[in-house]
Amino acid sequence: MDKKIIGIDLGGTTAKFAILTPEGEIQQKWSIDTNILDDGKHIIPEIIESINHRLNLYNMKAENFIGIGMGTPGSVDSEAGTVIGAYNLNWTELQYVKKQIEEGTGIKFAIDNDANVAALGERWKGAGDNDPDVIFVTLGTGVGGGIVAAGNLIHGVAGAGGEIGHITVDPEGFECTCGKRGCLETVSSATGVVRLARFLSEEYAGDSKLKAMLDNGEEVTSKDIFEFAQADDPFGLIVVDRVCFYLGLACGNLGNTMNPSSIVLGGGVSAAGEFLRSRVEKYFNQFTFPQVKESTKIKLAELGNEAGVIGAASLALKYAE
Repeated sequence: MDKKIIGIDLGGTTAKFAILTPEGEIQQKWSIDTNILDDGKHIIPEIIESINHRLNLYNMKAENFIGIGMGTPGSVDSEAGTVIGAYNLNWTELQYVKKQIEEGTGIKFAIDNDANVAALGERWKGAGDNDPDVIFVTLGTGVGGGIVAAGNLIHGVAGAGGEIGHITVDPEGFECTCGKRGCLETVSSATGVVRLARFLSEEYAGDSKLKAMLDNGEEVTSKDIFEFAQADDPFGLIVVDRVCFYLGLACGNLGNTMNPSSIVLGGGVSAAGEFLRSRVEKYFNQFTFPQVKESTKIKLAELGNEAGVIGAASLALKYAE
């Protein structure tokens, strides 16, 4: 039997698992709830138990696997295999993830940040076409991302390489949870889009259903705002244009710095699809110089929720003989 790889995408509510071929084809997948009680101390034991249970179910043994890869929130030391500061997992203390999982399963283990592994997934089996230079921007509750250059993830000296959400796009802008102002995350995450709409609505005096909803204190989501814009709501179009301006500016800076073959937009906000992509591309073209404009493409992610497990599993390929 050819050896397999296992990918784990660990999130605050669920941990997703997949068994894949070394070529990246998913053969089995399952998930468990993430138990964050008692400072998250049950998370790793339950992951080990779930893997061992599945291997028994499929009559597989540790020696049938090249390795396990995992993506996790928090600050990751990929060499040491440790995680700290994953607050949605209640991991405030240092977690020795690699040591525990290798001891519990008998399979070699590799780990990286969740946004980084999603970038690896999209680069390997998704919109990145397995090119060596790809940037992934994930637009969700926050804005994350990963930069793959010459086939390798950029980590930086403190593990903060690829913190795309904290590129400054408006020096006078909103305060960010990181402590500085005008981060991309404050205006293009799901919550940032709504915050921007509320801010812009103060000066907008025209006719708009979206503006009326905001003025009435009704609940509005980023999805609502994009849907209003797609239905030609004049204020909705203004908000989306501003969001895409900021995204295009950040992507332009990334393009001019790294010149990847593609910058891939993923996460919940990217569900707006071509309506979002084409507008980001318009501003990207405005902010890039000719060689970058001609060679770097703005694309939409293709793997959806599977980017995490596929990218995580690819980490394990370093153990292939």
